[in-house]
Amino acid sequence: MFGLSRQVYYRRIRATNSRKTRAQEVIDLIVPIRRRMPRIGTRKLYFLLKPKLELLGIGRDKLFAIMKANHLEVKPERSYRVTTFSHHRFRKHKDLVNGLFITRPEQVWVSDITYMQSGVGHHYLALVTDAYSKKIVGYDLSNSLQTEGVLRAMKMAIKTRKYQQSVLIHHSDRGLQYCSNEYQRLLSNHKITCSMTTDSDPYSNAIAERVNGIIKNEFCIEKYKVDLITQQKIVSETIAIYNDERPHYSCSYLTPNQMHCQSKLPIKTYKNKKVSRNVPANFEKTTFIL
Repeated sequence: MFGLSRQVYYRRIRATNSRKTRAQEVIDLIVPIRRRMPRIGTRKLYFLLKPKLELLGIGRDKLFAIMKANHLEVKPERSYRVTTFSHHRFRKHKDLVNGLFITRPEQVWVSDITYMQSGVGHHYLALVTDAYSKKIVGYDLSNSLQTEGVLRAMKMAIKTRKYQQSVLIHHSDRGLQYCSNEYQRLLSNHKITCSMTTDSDPYSNAIAERVNGIIKNEFCIEKYKVDLITQQKIVSETIAIYNDERPHYSCSYLTPNQMHCQSKLPIKTYKNKKVSRNVPANFEKTTFIL
């Protein structure tokens, strides 16, 4: 038939069916993870599923091919909204983080506010993230840009500090909320040194911006058109999943909580050409600049 022997014909059918079966088994492994982390990337999926994929004889490239064939690839979504008002009378602090080597948890916290859509207006999510472990240590979702939101987020972070005696820098943009007397007083009372970006470039606070994007875009929390109280519950559950389950490339594929419990691993990130190259002699080459 068609120039093929009966044996070859049925062998090809069996091979095709076998590939389809394996592909479906891979999809069945992906679906539960995607339900909790809807837009997690293929590399992180491969890391999470690697032991099970090896039993199926599926490598990274094959996983990419299966996901592409089944339209499971994640296309990046980008949006930019300004939530920073820096033309105010309050003092703006110097940037103490540019060129600093991050070597341990609770050495630097980065803070930012991001805009969220909802079914009943606009909400604003204030996050405090550890620059070393990428753990979200404090957060607050409110329906205004008032200082109270960032204060609640910072108080949560302070309350859950793991390394109370370590020197800590707080880095943020020059927004009115972070420069306010109330916020600066809270930092001062807990002996936290204040650092701020020197311009409006979002890369000056890149870690905070990156975590904002993960929470909003990777977990798709803006698709729920709900009231503030319900959205707060969604945000709380999302951050718990992020801290406990999502691996980070910059943390050697550890989760933020795992990374936060140790200080031996150097963080991985891209070097900034503008950053100072004055590297302390006791630092290894694998330690990267923030």
